[in-house]
Amino acid sequence: MAEEERQNVKEINISKEMRTSFLDYAMSVIVARALPDVRDGLKPVHRRILYAMNDLGMHSDKAHKKSARIVGEVIGKYHPHGDSAVYETMVRMAQDFSYRYMLVDGHGNFGSVDGDSAAAMRYTEARMSKISMELLRDINKDTIDYQDNYDGSEREPVVFPARFPNLIVNGTSGIAVGMATNIPPHNLGETIDAVLAISRDPEITIDELMENHIYGPDFPTAGQILGRSGIRRAFETGKGSVTIRAKVDIEEEKNGKETILVTELPYQVNKAKLIEKIAELVRDKRIEGITDLRDESDRNGMRIVMELRRDANGNVVLNNLFKYTALQTTFGINTLALVDGQPKVLNIKQCLEHYLEHQKVIIKRRTAFELRKAEARAHILEGLRIALDHLDEVIALIRNSKTADIAREGLIERFELSEKQAQAILDMRLQRLTGLEREKIENEYDELMQLIGELKAILANEEKVLEIIREELTEIKERFNDERRTEIVSGGIGFFEDEDLIPEESIVITLTHQGYIKRLPSSTYRTQKRGGRGIQGMGTNEDDFVEHLVSTSTHDTVLFFTNKGKVYRAKGYEVPEFSRTAKGIPIINMLQIEKDEWINAVISVSEFSEENYLFFTTKYGISKRTTLAQFANIRKGGLIAVGLRGEDELISVRLTDGNKHMMIATKNGYLIRFEEDQIRSMGRNAAGVKGISLRGEDEVVSMEIIEEGSNILHITNKGYGKQTPESEYRITNRGGKGIFTCKLSDKTGEVVAVKDVTGEEEDLMLITVAGVLIRIPVAEISETGRNTMGVRLIRLHEAEEVATVAIVEHEEEETVEEIVEETTESSEETNNETDSDDKTEE
Repeated sequence: MAEEERQNVKEINISKEMRTSFLDYAMSVIVARALPDVRDGLKPVHRRILYAMNDLGMHSDKAHKKSARIVGEVIGKYHPHGDSAVYETMVRMAQDFSYRYMLVDGHGNFGSVDGDSAAAMRYTEARMSKISMELLRDINKDTIDYQDNYDGSEREPVVFPARFPNLIVNGTSGIAVGMATNIPPHNLGETIDAVLAISRDPEITIDELMENHIYGPDFPTAGQILGRSGIRRAFETGKGSVTIRAKVDIEEEKNGKETILVTELPYQVNKAKLIEKIAELVRDKRIEGITDLRDESDRNGMRIVMELRRDANGNVVLNNLFKYTALQTTFGINTLALVDGQPKVLNIKQCLEHYLEHQKVIIKRRTAFELRKAEARAHILEGLRIALDHLDEVIALIRNSKTADIAREGLIERFELSEKQAQAILDMRLQRLTGLEREKIENEYDELMQLIGELKAILANEEKVLEIIREELTEIKERFNDERRTEIVSGGIGFFEDEDLIPEESIVITLTHQGYIKRLPSSTYRTQKRGGRGIQGMGTNEDDFVEHLVSTSTHDTVLFFTNKGKVYRAKGYEVPEFSRTAKGIPIINMLQIEKDEWINAVISVSEFSEENYLFFTTKYGISKRTTLAQFANIRKGGLIAVGLRGEDELISVRLTDGNKHMMIATKNGYLIRFEEDQIRSMGRNAAGVKGISLRGEDEVVSMEIIEEGSNILHITNKGYGKQTPESEYRITNRGGKGIFTCKLSDKTGEVVAVKDVTGEEEDLMLITVAGVLIRIPVAEISETGRNTMGVRLIRLHEAEEVATVAIVEHEEEETVEEIVEETTESSEETNNETDSDDKTEE
């Protein structure tokens, strides 16, 4: 028994079997489920639904019938899958927000743009739409091939005649194995015009098609497509993406408030989820200015209303809505379809060419069918004409025949007729013998002979076939064409980048130690005299303080460099604007910063160029220079800006032209000056070379560009500062230990920043760890020698320190009451400046 069982076991290679089985499965999904045929633009399930409805007589001029009846017909005869899958497919074909030209005419609840599901199939009714009838027109005239259904009990069409280019007109989407398709819908009239153009000029270019005929996708939910470059790429290669925006208007009320009205959404956007997302962003204060959000959509159209605060800028709010919500989306185009059973990526012209070739086949097969039918009828009429010409003899032959078979054989033998002709004579009614009926037979025969000649001429002439295709496509265009819904905005009024929504203005961006970022107009801070107490410039926690402050423009690019040597980017206007005392938002909500990294340098860039450089310096004195152009394209996840060794951190970054003098200053009061070109240009990932040699546990606190005739401004963490002419710092080679540049003590504290200033049209911004900010004209800071302490710039409470220093453009504004209380120590130190020898250590 065991031997018999062993003989019935078939040994197979499991690896080979897995490959074969998976390939069979993959091809089944690709060919028989997920991808459309290039000829009719339908997947098998769509084709089977329409064919079943046609079989059931659910035509557009008949009454609606229960959806459950259709689904049962489909899964019982053609599609052995779940009923819910078939019903959901049929539901989409009946949704005016899913299909540009609906193929099913639904009656009942077929879902909504809010994501509501359709009612159960036992409640809804459906029938074929008028335009779907055109997909099946002439299907009974031998225009297409048929195949067995899943169990061989029925026959189903391989493809539909498709009297309009449904693949492009309605589009499709599907995920197969290892491939996917996503084709957007297009306007029927434009698509037909493109087919007509190709039929007249097969050499027409895609550019010419785009320019004069088919302009781009036309979504059922309308909206706006921004730019033509994505459309062109998709039309030319079959792959691309287009950016779709909702149609939005900003209305100003009588009370001065602005209201944002949304009347059209991007394709496939769920309105309910969109409103929920907007509400969430407003609640989390990621979008400021919206006071009320309502959905006023009804049967007359879509209407989402957002009321704004009186002081809110509608364009700014709208820009943030486009950025953070589905009011602006990207539609990825991948024109993948089955060509002769094989999946291929096609450009727009190839799709239309395949459709045109399909139509040629349809017209030729239909013409051949009609020719056969006409010739068969003419053959019968020829027999009847013979009988009428020999009427008495025929009647006598029939009368003298005992049976019909004998009469038939007699007619065939006597008049050389075919069996069909003889049978037709026997079946002829006596009324056909009248003179009028005889004339009708003659007229019908003459018309048939003329028709046969025309049909043969069509089959013999390709141009006649094309002319028929053009006539029928034009007729369909006249019946079903409508206006384009989706507007293609390609410049001028209505087309705007983010910058165009935001007025260009000077701003200040602040970033705290704990990572809270915000922007404010530069005019927020009023100028004060030296020694003032300052104003509260930042709302912080007790353990937080402002660490970075950058003066920039709303249209500039802000580069954020982290302690790990990575760089992130954002536009100035993308940093949320808050009030002077607000804390801001966590920068991790704006940039994809990792948990164990923080921003250590921030720089503003207006234009990326090969002629400009970014100069880097780390805490351990390592420097490098890299062209600015290498940072033009920064991913959301950031890029490596400088390769760091060990526990080193990035301290400072400066923008240069390649011919500057650089200075590096340390917290213990040492400074080195050298020419920038002593450090060669390196790649982004390079680590760099030694810029300054540090003493002991000293660290770099600043790296600056020195301009000729400028002053070197020192600021200590205890609020002392001074200016020293740059001429007192001679140029050395990079890598030296630097010279002693600032006299430090317990009273002054350590150097917190060293800046290069002109001392004229500049203001110094000081921010303490408590968030107090003061703005002082640089010209009011005393100019002293290198070996001095300087003067007190800000009065600090005990344990309070200066955290951040920035130089901004000087503003002439009304000042608060001047408070100048310099300590005796400060005065004495200023009056007793010494000219001690340089303590240079190379």
